Amino acid sequence: MCKVLKKVLPVIAAVLLTSVPAFAAHPLITDDTGTQGQGKFQLEVNGEYGRDKENLGGVETRENAAGLETVISGGLTDTIDLVVAVPWAWSRMKEDGVVVSDENGLGDLGLELKWRFLEYKGFSLALKPGLTLPTGNENRGLGNGKVSYGATMVATQELDPFTVHLNLAYTHNEFKLDLDKEANRRDIWHASLATTYQVLEDLQLVANVGMESNGDRGSNTWPAFVLGGAIYSLSENLDLDLGVKGGLNKQEPDLAFLAGVAWRF
Repeated sequence: MCKVLKKVLPVIAAVLLTSVPAFAAHPLITDDTGTQGQGKFQLEVNGEYGRDKENLGGVETRENAAGLETVISGGLTDTIDLVVAVPWAWSRMKEDGVVVSDENGLGDLGLELKWRFLEYKGFSLALKPGLTLPTGNENRGLGNGKVSYGATMVATQELDPFTVHLNLAYTHNEFKLDLDKEANRRDIWHASLATTYQVLEDLQLVANVGMESNGDRGSNTWPAFVLGGAIYSLSENLDLDLGVKGGLNKQEPDLAFLAGVAWRF
């Protein structure tokens, strides 16, 4: 069963910091180099609902999972943001129609610092170190039980009306439970590419592809995804977004629906 759904999509499943850069411009998984500006803030509330189905050894396994994440970003300077993410997650698994797991609760809290250190003719680079703090209950599959850390390199190229973003990330996960230590890889690598297209002044279409190391020691196949969606600006400081994410292989959840709102102030 896909690790993202099994571990409850808690960072949604971004991640927070499980590996995927979770604090991107929703519904994108891939982050951009943009920052809020000194003394300015952004509040995001993002939701995700996913489902996965597999048949292993004649047993049909179905899993539904949902997550709600609140993310606040604050500009320490014009080029440095502090980002805090608080995830809540729910997951239910059935085997041949019988519920074998049903958990929900707070996940591991995520902290990131985004520093845009280079800007040149529409091209920019940023570095994002981050931590996840063990606020989720590891015994219920809602967290790792220990502090984990990682870093993401972010590149953005503006090609009006398109903008392209590339992320390369590394995460080191620590686990408290012996069972998790035996089942999960500690070191996760991630690569993803996204583009946005400014269709209208207040409407963007977005697309995203990516892959990362399989967190399950039992598989060497990297989960891969494709995502499409839209961001609509109700005003200069208020955005709504929708997205659909699909798995490109069996290691990624079959389908997930995403929605969010972002308010800048």
